[in-house]
Amino acid sequence: MSTHPIVPFLDLLTPHRQLEEAFVAVFKRALATAGFIGGPMVDGFEREFADFCGTCHAVGVASGTDALRFALIAAGVQPGDVVVTVPNTFIATAEAISQAGATPAFVDVDERTFTMDPERLRSYLERDCSRDPSTRKTTTRRTGAIVRAVVPVHLFGQMADMDAIGEIAAEHDLIVVEDACQAHGAEYFSKAQSRWRRAGTIGAAAAFSFYPGKNLGACGEAGAITTDDDRIDACCRMLRDHGQSRKYVHEMEGYNGRLDAIQAGILRVKLERLAAWNAQRQTCAAVYADLLQDCPGVTLPYVPDWSRPVYHLFVVRVAGRDAVQQSLTAAGVGTGIHYPIPLHLTTAYVRLGHGPGAFPVAERAAGEVLSLPMFPHLSPGSQRYVAEQLAHSVAAVPVRA
Repeated sequence: MSTHPIVPFLDLLTPHRQLEEAFVAVFKRALATAGFIGGPMVDGFEREFADFCGTCHAVGVASGTDALRFALIAAGVQPGDVVVTVPNTFIATAEAISQAGATPAFVDVDERTFTMDPERLRSYLERDCSRDPSTRKTTTRRTGAIVRAVVPVHLFGQMADMDAIGEIAAEHDLIVVEDACQAHGAEYFSKAQSRWRRAGTIGAAAAFSFYPGKNLGACGEAGAITTDDDRIDACCRMLRDHGQSRKYVHEMEGYNGRLDAIQAGILRVKLERLAAWNAQRQTCAAVYADLLQDCPGVTLPYVPDWSRPVYHLFVVRVAGRDAVQQSLTAAGVGTGIHYPIPLHLTTAYVRLGHGPGAFPVAERAAGEVLSLPMFPHLSPGSQRYVAEQLAHSVAAVPVRA
């Protein structure tokens, strides 16, 4: 019988047990008022999440995918447009673009951060696109479609290089919409503004997911859009509610994308603790970095000086990743892979015509990234065990000539 400890990849049980009484109170309040859709709990969460992020508005919706889709439409993306993003992200990023009627165009990522490489964005816009000096529109050379927006993905809890991306976007009159679904509370130092800015405050709008495993997670599906733009805010509120500006007055075709009141109430309870939980994640990341800094064959997450990540995931890079993961599983260490297939190589997006080698950095990362256990209540002892087993597993993997 095995005596080694079990270290789960994610622990949702501990915080939920600690907060059970508060969650039950939320449920009872909803039952007592029959306020299940919208209402004070949703309004309160929207105000508090906007305050947390540092924006004028937050719009609660049913999922992070809804949040990104609505943000794109409200910001001005139109059917037939092209929206630029990265291939190493969850498919919801590209789905939201497609569902807004646009076509995703991929650019490769930075070798160290795995977020959008600004120079590859510039290269795509200058090599594969042309700009009409009279209309100031950037269009693709292949189809003539207007390139309308760029969606940088803040990955694993770390923001993309927003100053550089924003500068390039401005040169080409592109809308910037942040995919902040993994970056609740992450910060970026903007040299252009000489201050730290939180995820969700830099683009025209941003999308957040509150899927249960996120830094701020609901007990089900939920999402939000943040923006300082009153027009985008008003449009997102209509889009989430069948295009209604008020009951039975439909200004546009919309969606059923409203945030449940019970989920909003749960998120309000958790939001009070998010800053502390993020700080615990940062402490856990520092422990991992200390334990693994001299471990041969393990590449630690790179943190630029402009970044304060919140470690939604702690992702290392190892050769022979699949064998390493199998060894860790056998040792009782839970792990994840984010993401094993770049989007341009998925069946869903084969129509875009990209084959292997199109985005080599993302493709290499897909075969080497490994997400280690990461959650606020992760103990130093568990981390030591994870580090020991990782070192053992990496050393045991044969090195290919």
